[in-house]
Amino acid sequence: MDSLDEISRIRRELKDGERKTVSLTRRYDAEVEDVWEACTDGERIARWFMPVSGDLRLGGTYQLEGNAGGEILDCEPPSYLRVSWLFGLDPGFSEVEVRLSPEGGGTLFELRHTAEVPPEMWGRYGPGAVGVGWDLALLGLGLHLSGAPLPDKAGFELTGEGRSYITASSRAWGEAFEQAGASPESAATAVAATTDFYLPTEDQS
Repeated sequence: MDSLDEISRIRRELKDGERKTVSLTRRYDAEVEDVWEACTDGERIARWFMPVSGDLRLGGTYQLEGNAGGEILDCEPPSYLRVSWLFGLDPGFSEVEVRLSPEGGGTLFELRHTAEVPPEMWGRYGPGAVGVGWDLALLGLGLHLSGAPLPDKAGFELTGEGRSYITASSRAWGEAFEQAGASPESAATAVAATTDFYLPTEDQS
């Protein structure tokens, strides 16, 4: 895996308002129907993302193991999915949208996560706290769709590939933060905090 190449395949955008929106766009060499199934079938989701339980249909609820849960708000196969994305005791507003469309014999994948973020968290991490997590998810989806072996999720951050990918992802979100209006100093502080959050301190260089 070429970490920098994988990072460059994702286009990142940030809307910094009262609610924060991070957007990720990437093309996959797979048919729309295949990508849709990978994102909506519980057995396939567990292969590249994490185990999920619940009633996976419009109006149903879902729960990712050890992570977010919520309600399936919109479902228009094979092109549009919108879910609430709730984690913790008082998560506030948080929704994730996925749009799929044909492009060049493959699929254009667009993910948008809009949430109310506590000011202290945003001030420390910026968009990277959630953005790096989504970059890792898109990497897993790409490997799954291509049939490539997936790395061990439990120890990915301890490998050279994992450290390179996470570090590059954190920097890419720092660039998106600056493009959205953050000062270079604020962006650099957020990149450092985000990288430290995802990687053990002893792995920093």
